[in-house]
Amino acid sequence: MKLAKVISLLGLLAMSGALIYGFAGGDFFGEGGILLGMPWGIVSLVDLYVGFTLFSGWIIYREPNWPRALVWVVLMMTLGFWAGSLYTFLALQNSGDDWNRFWLGARAAG
Repeated sequence: MKLAKVISLLGLLAMSGALIYGFAGGDFFGEGGILLGMPWGIVSLVDLYVGFTLFSGWIIYREPNWPRALVWVVLMMTLGFWAGSLYTFLALQNSGDDWNRFWLGARAAG
């Protein structure tokens, strides 16, 4: 479980750096328009949002509180795997080193 925590923290750091770089040095709407004008740009975005949706399904399944789950889903859809990495790290921290509790959250037996 320690390795999973390290990986999730590395993902959070990598995404933090990438987001800072993108927002500081890029043109979100201008470059987004270019990306949407390319077939592989569209494929990449569809791939990305399918992943966001699947990950959000896991969040919704394991969270007992609907408003909290909704906040995480909105964060996932807007901040991507920055939010996913943070959610994973927090789920690992709160699991008590129990993989079943990590995956199932409040649905875990016992």
